[in-house]
Amino acid sequence: MSSAQATQAEKKRKHSDRTIKELFTSQQKPNVSGTAPLSPSSKRPKLGTFPAEPAPTPDKAMSAASMYHFPSKRGGATNPEVIDLASSPDNSPARKNGVKKAIPNMSASAGPKKLLVKNFRPTRTVDPKVFLDQTWEKVDAALETIFQQGKINFSLEELYRGVENICRQGMAVEAKKRLVAKCKTYVDGPLKQGVEQMLGRQNVDVLRATLQAWATWNSQLRYIDWIFCYLDRSYLLPKQESLRDITVKLFRSILFEHAKLNSRIIDGACDLIATDRAGEDLDREMFSRTVAMFYDMHVYTQHFEPRMLEFSQTFVMEFADRSSADQTLPEYVKSAQSLMEREIARVELFRLDGSTKRDLLTLLEDHLISRKESKLTNQDEFADLLEDNAVEDLERLFTLLERRKLGVNLRPAFMKWIEDTGTAIVFEEKEQDNMVVKLLTLKRQLDKIWKASFHRSSALGHGLREAFETFMNKTKKSNTTWNTDNSKPGEMIAKYVDMLLRGGAKAIPAQLSRKTERAVEADAEEDNEDVVFDEDTEVNNQLDQVLDLFRFVHGKAVFEAFYKKDLARRLLMGRSASADAERSMLSRLKTECGAGFTANLEQMFKDIELSREEMSSYKMISEERNERHAIDLTVNVLSASSWPTYPTVPVIIPPQIKSEIDKFEKHYKAKHSGRKLDWKHSLAHCQVKAKFPKGNKELVVSSFQAIVLLLFNGLAPDEHIDYEYLKEATGLPPLELNRTLQSLACAKLRPLTKHPKGRDVNATDTFTLNAGFNDPKYRIKINTVQLKETPAENKETHERVAADRNYETQAAIVRILKARKRITHSELVAETIKVTKNRGTLDVSGIKKNIDRLIEKEFLEREDDGLYAYIA
Repeated sequence: MSSAQATQAEKKRKHSDRTIKELFTSQQKPNVSGTAPLSPSSKRPKLGTFPAEPAPTPDKAMSAASMYHFPSKRGGATNPEVIDLASSPDNSPARKNGVKKAIPNMSASAGPKKLLVKNFRPTRTVDPKVFLDQTWEKVDAALETIFQQGKINFSLEELYRGVENICRQGMAVEAKKRLVAKCKTYVDGPLKQGVEQMLGRQNVDVLRATLQAWATWNSQLRYIDWIFCYLDRSYLLPKQESLRDITVKLFRSILFEHAKLNSRIIDGACDLIATDRAGEDLDREMFSRTVAMFYDMHVYTQHFEPRMLEFSQTFVMEFADRSSADQTLPEYVKSAQSLMEREIARVELFRLDGSTKRDLLTLLEDHLISRKESKLTNQDEFADLLEDNAVEDLERLFTLLERRKLGVNLRPAFMKWIEDTGTAIVFEEKEQDNMVVKLLTLKRQLDKIWKASFHRSSALGHGLREAFETFMNKTKKSNTTWNTDNSKPGEMIAKYVDMLLRGGAKAIPAQLSRKTERAVEADAEEDNEDVVFDEDTEVNNQLDQVLDLFRFVHGKAVFEAFYKKDLARRLLMGRSASADAERSMLSRLKTECGAGFTANLEQMFKDIELSREEMSSYKMISEERNERHAIDLTVNVLSASSWPTYPTVPVIIPPQIKSEIDKFEKHYKAKHSGRKLDWKHSLAHCQVKAKFPKGNKELVVSSFQAIVLLLFNGLAPDEHIDYEYLKEATGLPPLELNRTLQSLACAKLRPLTKHPKGRDVNATDTFTLNAGFNDPKYRIKINTVQLKETPAENKETHERVAADRNYETQAAIVRILKARKRITHSELVAETIKVTKNRGTLDVSGIKKNIDRLIEKEFLEREDDGLYAYIA
């Protein structure tokens, strides 16, 4: 090593020695009090901070104690009896707080490389037990002040620090025991005594005192939580405990669960509910505090809920028995529903537990619904609601029953009322003409009830249709059906459809019109806007409703016979209000019954179209030949197999009409060889121009009426024609002649005058032209007899349908036997009913008669074992 390098190393060593000496010198500070600080949290000077006074000379020898000693701001060894609550006792474990300082790098012979400086905690002289007792003395005094609700004149932070230092020294268990003992003494003493003083009063007063004690205890616990917060967090919580749970348990076990107080407190809460149920004012604040107290003490489920449900069960049972006995069905439903709503509203308002709501609702439904099912489904009272069309009451009843899925139990009573009401309508002979209107009104009423009241229940909907199907297919031999087994509803539905198709929307009864219904709804909504009314839509809607009734009828043959006859009249007389409505109805029937049902009906429409084309061709040929026609003749050529059978009525046709008929017949036979025309003059109608003294008119009359009126041409107004002359001149049978004369001389419009006057036509009567005949209209429709069905025609139709049913029954029996070969009597009857159901089924006795006829005709035979066998 060179001399320069040695010189440099020596300089570094001297500099290092000076730096270390200055460091020790700067940390030396005079000890003013002469004692070590009591609290480790006391402020100490930081390293490198020099005191204000001059540092002592480095020549003085310093001990280790004086080197690491720091004075306390609160006291010293000169006054050992003063305890600082914010400090720890003497034997607290020392905490290391040192500073490491790096020494500049030196050579191996230069000395140590690092210097470690430690700040040791000074040794204490105070006993931890003494510290605990002295600290607790102040804490106990503070607790006493809190429990006596005195003025807080102590530092909560100082008490908190004291409890913290107690816990740090491992005395948390003792602190907890002392706190629990102190709280227990207070709760079991003054706090409980204040509640026990109310035992001689009502339950509500005991509950009110308990609530006051609970409120007081909670307000005091706030201070306890602040003081013992460190104990709660550092000692209790790691052991799955909490100061809150301990204090609540003390109150619960000492005060709430006291043998004399527990039942009184719970019953007090139940008495508050009883007050509300009685209709009196409920102290909502008090009940809300009560529920909150039960939740906080964790006694809601174990103590309050069972007693409240037991108390509620007694109340609900008495309510149900009393109300069901004293009130009508709608009144009971209203009161039961109102009670349930009030009970659930109370549960939700005061936020009772979900299990309470569930159990209370189950209890209410059990006593108000399940156990009173016989009351809620009583047939007589339920029928009264249906009779009054009480939609809202029925909806409440169904909703109440549906809480227990018992709405379907209304089905027997519902079907019974429908069947009884419908049967009375069907078999009321004096109101047969209004049968369909009443049935449609009933159906509309029940549909509304089903939708609005029964919430479109599938079970009740099926019951409604089954009940309609039952009463509409009941048969009864009466004068209205000419002692046949025909279904009267089938006939009346056909006639109602005929009325709709002839009259259009104007023919719809007011009670069934959607226009009336919309107007009522508009008035209810106070809407002044005009109701839009579409006649075509209205007619189609009515046809849909009628077709809904038609679906219930099994015996379609009756409907078919009358509908076919009425359709023929409409087509031949040109009386259909709308061709589109006719086609629409035909399409509906085809969809409902099949193409076979409407084959003849479709052929009728085709015949009318072909007849129009035929007449157009005939007139075109006549124009080409320059032929003149005295009258404008229109002929409908019909196929006999598709149209109803009409009797031929003898009549003498006037010469001018006869000649035109002969011309057309000649033309038709020349064009269609081999065909024969059979004229049905009873179905014809005419337009006749008439001159009356008071003005000319155009009369729309039947062919028979026109023949009678033509006999008065050229006669003076006062010239009489007697009955016998009219009979010989027209050639009409007396019955037809009487009907014709009655329509001309005895109806509202009378182009003829009968002498003597009267409603009936006699053989001695005479007739003159009515010189005073007048009407505001130029074109007048005289009562057309063809559009009115006579009793004889009605009887004939019924008897023909009954006869056809027998033939259809016999054909069905033969088909069944061909397929089965051998069959028992009961099986044959059942199969026959099933096969003939759509066309109309005979009763069992009628089927047996047809079986006997077939045996007589040798289509089948009865064997020895009682079976029927087919004879091939």
